[in-house]
Amino acid sequence: MEEIQMTKKDVLFASFAGLLIGLLLLPVLRAAKPELYATLSLWLVPLFLIATPFGLTIAYYISKKIAVVWQLGKFGVTGVLNVLVDMGVLSLLIAFFRNYFQINANDIIFSGIGFLTFYSIYKATSFIIANINSYLWNKHWTFKGASEKKTEFIQFFLVSIFGFVINVAVASLVFYLGNPTGDLEQGQWGLIGAAMGSIVGLVWNFVGYKFIVFKK
Repeated sequence: MEEIQMTKKDVLFASFAGLLIGLLLLPVLRAAKPELYATLSLWLVPLFLIATPFGLTIAYYISKKIAVVWQLGKFGVTGVLNVLVDMGVLSLLIAFFRNYFQINANDIIFSGIGFLTFYSIYKATSFIIANINSYLWNKHWTFKGASEKKTEFIQFFLVSIFGFVINVAVASLVFYLGNPTGDLEQGQWGLIGAAMGSIVGLVWNFVGYKFIVFKK
């Protein structure tokens, strides 16, 4: 078995991912918990800029005993990044169209039913953008070294489509069942749905990418 090495490139990639995670978390936190955003906004970016490569270093040392932890560590970094790309884009879409619906607040079609109807479209759009990001990071970093195959992108697409169905179905189910119960707003329920869909989808994606798409 090839010996695992943590290179400067790994540290650089992890640091860059941490920077993006911190930046993308800002609009998500602002939408979900405005009071926490006011308190933590100045600390999030430097925190993840340091914590992400540190966490990957821990995964590297654990991988000396359990080899798969190294790929899981890198997949975890890209996974968190993809979740936040997904949720960040979703937050922007919800915020933009919610403002439009508020302008038409006297019209029940736009203020209520319209938002519920188009939520799945917002979620699908954010997932597609996150999925493109996922392919680039996983191909060139997480599963680097896998044999090049002409069918690689097709396989990635098919695995991702199935993950897409799982992701959107779980997210939409959580949103529709949860909204409008409790004290949470529609945007907050949207983020909860996105998080649940992403978690379930990530499990499937790791298995599919490792053993089907980027198999050595």
